[in-house]
Amino acid sequence: MVRRTLERVEVEDWIDRLARHDGEARLHRTRDRARELAPVLGLERQMDILDGLIGAALRTHNATLVSPSLRARAVGQAYDPERVAGFEAFADVLEARAPAIVPGLPGDEPRRRFLPFYEAYFSNFIEGTEFTPDEAASIVFDDVVPANRPADAHDITGTYRIVADPAEMSRAPRDPDEFLDLLRGRHAVLMAGRPDKGPGQFKQRDNRAGGTDFVAHELVEGTLRAGVDVGAPVGGAFARAAYTMFLVSEVHPFADGNGRIARVMMNAALVSAGEGRIIVPTVYRDNDVLALRGATHNRHFDGLLAVLEFAQRYTARVDFTDRHTAEADLPRTNAFRDPVEADNAGIRLVLP
Repeated sequence: MVRRTLERVEVEDWIDRLARHDGEARLHRTRDRARELAPVLGLERQMDILDGLIGAALRTHNATLVSPSLRARAVGQAYDPERVAGFEAFADVLEARAPAIVPGLPGDEPRRRFLPFYEAYFSNFIEGTEFTPDEAASIVFDDVVPANRPADAHDITGTYRIVADPAEMSRAPRDPDEFLDLLRGRHAVLMAGRPDKGPGQFKQRDNRAGGTDFVAHELVEGTLRAGVDVGAPVGGAFARAAYTMFLVSEVHPFADGNGRIARVMMNAALVSAGEGRIIVPTVYRDNDVLALRGATHNRHFDGLLAVLEFAQRYTARVDFTDRHTAEADLPRTNAFRDPVEADNAGIRLVLP
């Protein structure tokens, strides 16, 4: 038998969905039309309830709500429920897995001395900010800024400034407020060379990439807050790092620099727990992108975790004592190879 009425939570979810997809003007029109029909249908009491729910959605009326999404909207923290459902699914997968631990041992510190440089280098290269290692080293260590590429140069130095700062990378957020403060603060440093991109400011327009529509700009803060709450029970540094990276990547909260800031937040979760970082070398870029796409569209989280686990093991085995040792390991493991050319030639990233 088909029900002719909706449960209270279904009505509230419907109201939130109307607001999310069609805007608050749709809620006003819906309420006005319902007011016209209620006396004709003898549904004045139900109209009073609907009026209160729509008023709560518009933040003009207080009401006792049962729908999590409408409750969030009523306090000005509307979120994307489909994305939050994805975060819940990923958190369940992570909590069911045995922890993957690659410790950053104190005795390995000399071998990691130049790791932040290559972390900044590759994180920018795979986003299209391409320099040779020598050019990047001149920018970072000698303050040599190419006259025709000052913003690109600052992308490198901004990233390096964050990831090379042990105190900054050891800061771990304890709640959604701290997470948002860290995210915006780090992005402000990362993108300081591109003031037109709103460093440290959440996007004002929706964005998309590679066929993926990211969270609508008006839902960014609420979705991040909900995502942090969902991920709070996730244990183990690697699991938290993977979850954090996925959260930021899914929301895409900024106009630019989203991939870079997602990796910064991921590695900060590892560093703050004393575990090894993750670098995504150039040749491994498409593995990372495809794994993220599979997690986004099909919830194939195992593929994403496999990519990140391999990248972490790889990073731990490269000798980053200095540029000489690093650039002995990196070329022979195919790290600098173009991902498309390498794939066509059957070349893969290999462990040192």
